Amino acid sequence: MAHGERALLVGTRRRTPEALFGASRRAAGDRAIAAVAVAFTLAQLVLVRPGMGLGWDETVYVSQVGTQAPAAFFSAPRARGVPLLVAPIASWSTSTELLRVYLAVLSGAGLYLALRTWRGLFPARVVAVGGALFASLWITLFYGPQAMPNYWVAVGALGVVGCFLKAGENPRALWGVVAGAALMALMRPTDAVWVTLPLFGVAALARHWRSVIALAAGLVVGGVQWVIEAYADHGGLAERLHEASRIQGGLGLHLSVDDQLRSMSGRTLCRPCTGPLPDLAVMAWWFVLPLLAAAGLVVAVRARRTRRTLVPLVCATTAAVPYLFMIGYAAPRFLLPAYALLAIPVADALFHLATTPSGRWRPLAATVLAIGLAGHLAVQYAVLERTVRRTTDHHRDWARTAAELHRLGVRPPCLLTGHLSIPVAHYAGCASAAAGGHNANSTVSGIVGASRRIPVAVLTRPGGSPPSYARGWQTLPAAAMDIHLAPHAGGSE
Repeated sequence: MAHGERALLVGTRRRTPEALFGASRRAAGDRAIAAVAVAFTLAQLVLVRPGMGLGWDETVYVSQVGTQAPAAFFSAPRARGVPLLVAPIASWSTSTELLRVYLAVLSGAGLYLALRTWRGLFPARVVAVGGALFASLWITLFYGPQAMPNYWVAVGALGVVGCFLKAGENPRALWGVVAGAALMALMRPTDAVWVTLPLFGVAALARHWRSVIALAAGLVVGGVQWVIEAYADHGGLAERLHEASRIQGGLGLHLSVDDQLRSMSGRTLCRPCTGPLPDLAVMAWWFVLPLLAAAGLVVAVRARRTRRTLVPLVCATTAAVPYLFMIGYAAPRFLLPAYALLAIPVADALFHLATTPSGRWRPLAATVLAIGLAGHLAVQYAVLERTVRRTTDHHRDWARTAAELHRLGVRPPCLLTGHLSIPVAHYAGCASAAAGGHNANSTVSGIVGASRRIPVAVLTRPGGSPPSYARGWQTLPAAAMDIHLAPHAGGSE
């Protein structure tokens, strides 16, 4: 054997144990991340339960591609990402249970892929625990299996920031930047802009123009349909943005921090957001979160890896700003992208608080953190259970109202208007219409004219007065609402 060949063989043998050790560590990290994603999927199926029924916004999104009812009015702020997401199931099946299982599995896969982008930026255990912290929030568990955009914006944000931080050393990560930005823009274009603003700034300052191009390309790919639709149906992009602002109460200076706190108790939409604040136990994690994020930044500065911690923290801040300071109401799902981006720096802070520089556990600190995390999980489960139960009851009321409408002869083709008409119409297989308000898509004359051709009903709160054109119609009680039937609906003129 030649001397060069022997040297090469010896060098290969010397590197082999290290290479095997590195591969083993990477595999262990992948398994930990996969375990978090699988546990997240299973927790959704067990705790949220596939039989919860569709919510108001879900019926709007699903109806765009589904076969159960005509497409509901699609208002200016909405984007077509969720209809595309649910189309593989909703386009041929009306089973909510099947759709929930599909979305739970898909959300678990999405979390796994997003967390994998952070391998190499932080230790595998930090990434896995960060994913577990995000996945165990009641908000994440509640919205993971729903046909809603916010969770997917969060996953896209986590992925795009991770890939962005890697793109300087690994050009292939630019494809992840494009994919993450496109996913966010496809789901909620305005949220995508807020998340990526700091990334554009960092890339421009570093003159990393390929990252700028990748971010812009992702936003264009995901948002082009929304822009085209703006010109086709809303009179232009500026007009669509103005209409979206009007529907959201007029974007401007609004201090909504207290509204978000009120929503922490499980109020899925806090509009108007009145009433007392929830118990301190329910709110505590919300106050601890920024403190731990700041601790994570201190840890990063000391370890001389400030950039990989500061960038997600700044992106989390810009993602949260419009929902904390620019709209006059709250929904806990709005802050999911911020929570996702905070999770890994927070996990990094927790490990540094609980361990010594050599990696050994600090018994007292680790015990205190373990007790705190256990209490946190207990609170999250309690809020989730209460929210799922209340939401399921509401959806069952809608299903019972739809059944009562069918009993009264209101069957497809049919039309509903009034209180909760959009979700109830979906359950009943009817079209929905509104002559005013945020979802106006018809006129009084159009609704009255339809009542001469097909079954039409107005829905009101119990004891509520119907509009003037329906005051002579028959009124019947249903589940948590009243039904006002047009003469044609009952089968007589």
